[in-house]
Amino acid sequence: MATPFRLRPEDRPDFEAVLHLALNTPDIRNTLRSDPTGRTAARLRVRALGDADEIVATAQSEYRSFLALHASAQGDAERRPADGSLLPAVAVLTPPVAASSSAVLLVLGYALQLADVQGPLPDSLVTAGWTLALVAAVSAYMAIAALMTTAIRRRGGSPHPARLEQARLNWHQALLTRGMLPHLRGYLGEEPHLQPATPATHPPANFTADSNGGSPPTGLQPHARPEHQAGESCNAMNPVRPESENPPACRSTSAKVNRSA
Repeated sequence: MATPFRLRPEDRPDFEAVLHLALNTPDIRNTLRSDPTGRTAARLRVRALGDADEIVATAQSEYRSFLALHASAQGDAERRPADGSLLPAVAVLTPPVAASSSAVLLVLGYALQLADVQGPLPDSLVTAGWTLALVAAVSAYMAIAALMTTAIRRRGGSPHPARLEQARLNWHQALLTRGMLPHLRGYLGEEPHLQPATPATHPPANFTADSNGGSPPTGLQPHARPEHQAGESCNAMNPVRPESENPPACRSTSAKVNRSA
């Protein structure tokens, strides 16, 4: 049975940082504003933390790459104490000590030879001096070779900090786009009180409500008959003038009104 993909405890702060970023994206933030108590945001956070393994599994390729680089860097850090043991110190200190000792012995040996000192001492000092000079040269070459080998090994095997940081950013981006945002939007879809309300239907602008609750069009409002309006106008202009002195239009209007009456 395959082991389920899990988030490491030391990577949980990164997960919470991505969760905080997702909760502050414009669409989710605008939706959460409809709940001023903040309880919906708290529920989303708790559910996302509870489903951390499921969310991380959506970006497992980037997460595995990050873990591989992290493990390589950690392994190199554990091997560094071995590189700093006594052997490198001896390799570095041997050439100068041997060279200085060789110089002292050669100077003493040749000085005694110039002074015509009898015995094997001058020759022994010269021989020892040249031997130390050879040891200094060989140890110097060995130290240089060891330093170059260590530098090449570290350069090829140890991931650069920039590569590790880039792998972390790639994982964060994949976790946000493929895991965190889809899950949060799915959680919001399960909150019925956060669903967008249906817009209310308003009557058309050219309709007005009448006293009985109806809404007849303004262009269809009832108008007074022209005859009554004309008669009222003539009477308003000449309330006491005899009909014979009224204008022809007023006389014809009065006749029509009398016939209709």
